[in-house]
Order: sequence, then C-alpha cells, then structure tokens
Amino acid sequence: MAMSVIATVPCATVALAQEVIARRVSPSLAIVTGGIIGSSLSAQRSLWEHVRAVSLAARQGLAPARMAVSHIVGRDPAQLDEAAVMRAAVETLAENFSDGVVAPLLWMSLGGPAGAAFYKSVNTADSMIGHRTPRHDRFGYAAARLDDLVNLPASRLSAIWIILAAMTMRDMDARGAWRILRRDARHHRSPNAGWPEAAMAGALGVRLSGPRSYNGVISHEPWVGDGRADLTPRDLDRALTLYRRACLVQGGVLVALSIMLRHGAWRTHRVTRTQAGQAPEAR
Repeated sequence: MAMSVIATVPCATVALAQEVIARRVSPSLAIVTGGIIGSSLSAQRSLWEHVRAVSLAARQGLAPARMAVSHIVGRDPAQLDEAAVMRAAVETLAENFSDGVVAPLLWMSLGGPAGAAFYKSVNTADSMIGHRTPRHDRFGYAAARLDDLVNLPASRLSAIWIILAAMTMRDMDARGAWRILRRDARHHRSPNAGWPEAAMAGALGVRLSGPRSYNGVISHEPWVGDGRADLTPRDLDRALTLYRRACLVQGGVLVALSIMLRHGAWRTHRVTRTQAGQAPEAR
C-alpha cells in the first residue's frame, strides 16, 4: 500500500500541474515545462562527470582513484586495485546508463512528465530502502522488486543502444557485444544490470563484475565477458566514449520516431479531411 502511494502521488501531482498549466495558462508553456521536468530527471551529464572523475583521478595514483570511485559504488574501495577500480567505474557507467538515462527518457516518452515522475519516484525509493534491513524488510523488498519491473524494458533497450553504438566505432566489437549479451546477461545478480554490462563488456573486449567486497564480506559474483579483467584508465576512457555514442544513438532513434509519428498523424489528418469532403491542406 505504501509503495503504491510513493509511486502514484508524484505522478498524479505532475499530471495535475501539467493539466492546470495547459488549460489556464498556455499549452505551449505546458510543453516547455514538461521538457524541463524531463531533462531534470535524466542523469546523462552527471553520470559522465562522475565516471570521468575516476579516470582523471587514476592518472594521479591509486589512492585518488579509490576516493573517486567510492562516490559512485558501494563496494569497499580499500580492497580495490587499479583494475578493480576501473571495472567498478565501467560497471556503474553501464548500469546507470540504463537506470539514469534510458529509463527516464523511455517513461517520459510513454507517459509524459507524469510517466517520468512515476519512474523517478520508484527509482528513488529503491535507492533509499531497496537494500533491505530487518526493520524494513518487506517495505524494502517491495521497492526493489517494483524498481526491477519498471527498469526491465530500459535495460534491454540500453543494451541495444550500446551494440548499435559499437557498430559505428572501429575499436569496438559489436558482434562480441551481442555474443556476450546473449550468454551472460541473465547470469548477473541483477535481472536488469546484466544487460548493459554484458553489452559493454563484449564491446570493449573485457571482463566485468566478478568477486567484490561489501562491508568486509566477499560476494562471489560471476564474471561477465571473456576478455581481460585487468582494466586500465584507457579502458575506462573507451567506455566513456562508447557511452556518449550510445546516448547519441538513443537521441537519433527518438528523433526519427518523432518525425515518423508526426508524419503519420499528418497523413491521417489529411485522409480524414478528404473523406469529409474538404480540400487537403497544402504542405
């Protein structure tokens, strides 16, 4: 019950605000407001900056790299060597490309600003209470499972964008990305994170995931990919380049779909006017 309130209240609030603006102020202003809300929910630039900071810190030594990566992952930084720091940063980049970039845009496309607000509320609830404690066991479990559900389509789309981006780059292996995606995505501990991570591991020709330490406890996670596990700052830079290209691919696809839908709506309007005995509008 509580999770349904968390998910629906922000969604209903944004939808009501949009309706009031459109009816009492200006439909154009409602569109602009929706665009601002949607852009504020995407972490595209923030994600780039935080992961790029790890790459820059690694040039100064292992200690600065550990400090930088501790801001974006939950594993014990003191247990990480340079390769583990780079793997953690690449994994975060891949997973948050899905959660922080693709998913908000997808829900914005499906439900407008209200859809984006719904997604963000679910994602925030998972971040705050999804890691279950004895006190909030059932509540945290519900938040985590709902987040898995709403992120399911975006995780698959994010893997597709990464593979398509790899196809446009000479130093990336798009076929390898597809092969690793089919083989390893479902073996990941997360039902969603494995998809973009597997696609990125295959494209880069590296191994991700694997054993790691959380609060002094070793978690024996399976490896994703079959390339090198000893990643370097150069591999992280390549991942960042692939990420930016995948963002461009997603933007290009959305623009193309928008043009197609607008053209289809215009044709439908023209046919309707013709059938009603009116002259079609000149283009």
